[in-house]
Amino acid sequence: QVQLVESGGGLVQPGGPLRLSCVASGSGFSTLNMGWHRQAPGKERELVARFANIVTAMYADSVKGRFTISRDSAKRTVFLQMNSLKPEDTAIYYCNIIQGRDTYWGQGTQVTVSS
Repeated sequence: QVQLVESGGGLVQPGGPLRLSCVASGSGFSTLNMGWHRQAPGKERELVARFANIVTAMYADSVKGRFTISRDSAKRTVFLQMNSLKPEDTAIYYCNIIQGRDTYWGQGTQVTVSS
């Protein structure tokens, strides 16, 4: 089993940056299987970014060019660098990992983009 803990959320003005972190604990997993989702009020949870392979990541169209996913395997941590934030990026951001047939989720971190 894998446990995930997100951090870094908060209130930011439109156009500003924010960096989220997700630390994983447990055994038998790879940070390549980790990714970020988000859920805005009244909307379904959606994929934001995840690793496609060791050199490539995939992003939702709405965040391409603004968000970057990265990882530090030694620290078992995945990051989401968010730049040029927009009010429509406001959501709870969740880290997840796919391990075999199981998917584990963190508790989420709130990101609010507002002036």
